[in-house]
Amino acid sequence: METVKKNDIIELSFSGYANGNLFDSNVPENLKKIHPEAKAEPLIVVIGQGMVVPGLDKALEDKEIGKQYEVSIPVKDGFGERRKDLLRTLPLKVFHAQQIQPYPGQTLLMDGSMAKVIAVSGARVMTDFNSPLAGKDLLYKFTITKKVTDEKERCNHVLKIMFRNIPEFEIGEKITIKGPKTFEILIKAFNDKFKEIIGKELDFELKEDKKEEENMASGKA
Repeated sequence: METVKKNDIIELSFSGYANGNLFDSNVPENLKKIHPEAKAEPLIVVIGQGMVVPGLDKALEDKEIGKQYEVSIPVKDGFGERRKDLLRTLPLKVFHAQQIQPYPGQTLLMDGSMAKVIAVSGARVMTDFNSPLAGKDLLYKFTITKKVTDEKERCNHVLKIMFRNIPEFEIGEKITIKGPKTFEILIKAFNDKFKEIIGKELDFELKEDKKEEENMASGKA
């Protein structure tokens, strides 16, 4: 059977457990147990690029396509130990400024991170910025369902990760990205990583946005 290695792009079917409890999955029957209305979709992973927890990322290497595996992951290779410095006491006014009335057990997005309200005491709110899975050993059951080998499809996946969407591009000796001048900065930043995964360098071709061209032609700012 064919096996996969670092920087291969794969489709992954998985279920994750912490202390025996299912916490994440894209297997339809398991996903329904967590989010009944959610639609199961394959997870696209570039092996060895930190797109899943370290222990699972390492476990994917040298595995056979289509074979089911089970791997136990210790805390240090999962979501890490719980950290005391991520337990923070915040002024109640910080929440009120966002029209939030905090209560124990509430989960909020704060400063780009998820936080759980532990206690509310007077004008102070104790919050926990640790991952809910921090300090827990994990178990993953997974199957690599597909290895992406088509060059255009591989580029699509990597560019979507890097650009958040798929820009117009052309495949040749290099992968030429076509777009506005702002793309050039991203291309320089991502080029080394892109070459490591795809095996080709990125190039840039300026293509002005039509609306911008129309504004320039009409003399608009």
